[in-house]
Amino acid sequence: MVRAGVCTWIKEVCLILSESVVTTSDGMEKGNGMFGRKKRMESGLLMTKQAFLRCNRSRLIFIVALILVGMVARLLPYPPNFSPIGAIALFAGATLGAKFRAALIPLTAMLLSDCWLGMHTLMPVVYACFLFNVWLGSRVQSRLKPLPVLGVSVSGSIVFYGVTNAACWYVGYPHTWAGLISCYTLAVPFFQNTLAGDLFFTSVLFGSLALAQWRFPSLRVAAYANGQVAAEE
Repeated sequence: MVRAGVCTWIKEVCLILSESVVTTSDGMEKGNGMFGRKKRMESGLLMTKQAFLRCNRSRLIFIVALILVGMVARLLPYPPNFSPIGAIALFAGATLGAKFRAALIPLTAMLLSDCWLGMHTLMPVVYACFLFNVWLGSRVQSRLKPLPVLGVSVSGSIVFYGVTNAACWYVGYPHTWAGLISCYTLAVPFFQNTLAGDLFFTSVLFGSLALAQWRFPSLRVAAYANGQVAAEE
C-alpha cells in the first residue's frame, strides 16, 4: 500500500511540476520590461525558451529528488525527534515557489511515512508546524545564504517545541503551572534532537542544491524575458 501511494504521489508531483514550469515561463514572459531585457542582452547570458523550460524542469526534478531522499531517510532508525521532515518543509518552501506545491510535497511525505511508522493523536498539530516551516522557507527564497537558512531552521525548531508541547500538555498533563513546567522540562531532550535534526538535514538539503548548482550551472534559477532568458549568476 505504501509503495502504491508513493508511486501515485510521484505521478501527481510530476504533473504539477510540468504545469507550473509552463505557467511560470508564461508569467515571466509577460512581466519583464524593456530595462530587464536590455540588461540581460548586455550580459550575453541568453538562451531559448526551450532551454529555459529544460533548465527549470531539471532544477525542479533535482529538488524533488532531494526531497524524496529525505522522505526515505525518515524511515531509518534515529533518536526520537531527529527527523528530516522539518528541513524538507523548509527546503520545499524556499525552492519550489508555488505555495500549494511547496506544502503538498512535505505533507504528503509526512503522511506516507506516518502510514509506515504509525499514526498518533497530535498529527494535526505536527502537520501545522511543518506548514509553518514551509512558510518560513518561503521567506528566504531570494536569499539562500547559510545564515538566513540556518536562522529559519532554528526558528522552526523552537516553534515546533513550543506548539507541540503545548498540545501535549493539554492532552496528557494536569492543567496547572506545575504540569506545564513538567511537560516542557521533560521535552528538552527531544527539543535537542529536533534542533540537531533540523540543522543537520537543512545543511544537507541546501548544501546539496548549492553544490549541484555550482557543478551544473543549468540548475540555477533562470529568468525568462520575451522569448529569451538569462541564467542567474
